[in-house]
Amino acid sequence: MNTFTMEISSPNGSLFHEDINMIALRGADGDLAVMAGHIPFVTAVKPCDFHMELADGEEKYGHTSGGILTVSGKEAVLLTGDITWTE
Repeated sequence: MNTFTMEISSPNGSLFHEDINMIALRGADGDLAVMAGHIPFVTAVKPCDFHMELADGEEKYGHTSGGILTVSGKEAVLLTGDITWTE
């Protein structure tokens, strides 16, 4: 499966930086998923639970306080106030 680099940053610094297969979360216009090769776009992110599929197939779950998601080329960046990781 194709991967892309996911960066999650907060005012306190980098919270996540790794290649992943997919991220699913809630954007300004509803639920969305980003996979490798997605068209470039920018959206506000509402406070929500989200999940990612890592490059090795493992699932990672968390909650974001909201923010801005930018997707471009082989990279996506989520700028957020805070992330809480769940197991």
